[in-house]
Amino acid sequence: MRERRRFGARLSEAFDRLPIRTRLAGGSALLTFVILFSFALVVGSLTVRRIRSDFANQVALTASQLPSQIHFTYAPESASLSVYPSLRAVASPEGSAVIKVFTEAGVLIQQTPSDAPSLGSPLHLPLGEASNVHGYRVISHLARVFYASGPAAGQVAGHLIVQYGRRLSDVNATVARVELLLVLGVLAGAGLALIAGIVIARRAMAPVAQLTSTAEEIARTRDPSLRLPAPRAHDEVAELSRTLQGMLQELDSAHAETEAMLARQRQFVADASHELRTPLTSVLANLELLAESLSGEEAEAAESALRSSQRMRRLVADLLLLARTDVGRIVKREGVDLAQVAIEAAAELGPVSARHEIVLDVEPVIVQASRDEMHRLAINLIENALRHTPPGTEVRVLTGPAPDGGAQLVVEDDGPGVPERLRDTLFERFVRGAGDRGGSFGLGLAIVKAVAESHGGSVTLQTSSSGHGARFLVSLPLSPTGTAVGPEPSPGTQAAADGRQAARSAPAAASGAQTH
Repeated sequence: MRERRRFGARLSEAFDRLPIRTRLAGGSALLTFVILFSFALVVGSLTVRRIRSDFANQVALTASQLPSQIHFTYAPESASLSVYPSLRAVASPEGSAVIKVFTEAGVLIQQTPSDAPSLGSPLHLPLGEASNVHGYRVISHLARVFYASGPAAGQVAGHLIVQYGRRLSDVNATVARVELLLVLGVLAGAGLALIAGIVIARRAMAPVAQLTSTAEEIARTRDPSLRLPAPRAHDEVAELSRTLQGMLQELDSAHAETEAMLARQRQFVADASHELRTPLTSVLANLELLAESLSGEEAEAAESALRSSQRMRRLVADLLLLARTDVGRIVKREGVDLAQVAIEAAAELGPVSARHEIVLDVEPVIVQASRDEMHRLAINLIENALRHTPPGTEVRVLTGPAPDGGAQLVVEDDGPGVPERLRDTLFERFVRGAGDRGGSFGLGLAIVKAVAESHGGSVTLQTSSSGHGARFLVSLPLSPTGTAVGPEPSPGTQAAADGRQAARSAPAAASGAQTH
């Protein structure tokens, strides 16, 4: 009993896993099969019983009529027996019937056909009762024999036994044809029910398929303003469509409200950062004067405040740049030489990178960009490498045409590389590694990404060419003019255009994972 329950549970679970269309079509086909099978079983049994009964009645009727249809006469002078009409004329034309004539002692006198099989001795079969012998339905009856001549002409001279048999294969063939037709009818009906069920189920599930495709399109485009198809029928699918459409409208409204709120926040950050620059500049100027004019502890306090204000100015500048890219503000752009930008950034960081070696391998390549933002991008990438690599590490800066036809700026090192746990969030804001706790706001690489994307480019993290360390690749589109605009190239830039330029930096300790 437990095994049956387990089998039933597994069967039900397997059925539940099937698609709804398959379940509907299969269920209708199975129900149709059960109905037709039951009908065929009842009708078939009744039909077969009737066919066999009619066959038996026909054999019995024919056998009972034979003694009156055949006239047997006996001629005493010649001791001959005459049969009229002949047995062959009385037998069925199909040749499926056998007629045999026996004496009362059981001796065979005549038969048709001549090669008829043995149907058993009539003495062992009850007269007037049917028996199945050797594939035949057999019945025997007595027939009277009349004198053909002499003083007793026309009188009964004796009796003979007439044995009549029909092949059972005839009725069995008819029964087989009936059963085959019933089986084919059941299977054909179940097959048609399956096909009709599939067609009806597919048509019934078409609105659900349209809802699914529209939902997939909304998921792909992330556009909740798309409308779901409204089924014509007022059924559960139509109710589902209306419910989903209302949900999408509410989500669209919530999305619009969220976007509006974020836009106001970005605008506020941009405005606040812009407005903070002027008072911060004034504070820095006053603190510099105080630090120069004071001495002792007061001078140290002024210098500490000056350092904090300088960090605040950098943070405000970072926030202003990010806010500007968030709201889509585009600053003035011009043709900028990435080689010159890389050399100027390396020169600016020279005083803080004495314990590292910055190697430049730059080739002039012009991009249409904001010079200040490109400078900030290069500074952040190089400073990130200096901060997160141990002393003595070589930091390589490369610029030149990219294989895809654009421009590229590469900063790579031989340091410990980026931990796996930080790779997915490396370019997000306020993400800092182990070496960032005191000297960074976690915005450096976020600014790099924002600047690159605002200029139609991208930044990716790769493995350094040495097999370890980190390699940051910035890809940018080339300037359509191909001409750099700005200050005259420095001697270092000219040297970089002719070949390789190596710049040794000044002190900066760095350790930990590469992230900014």
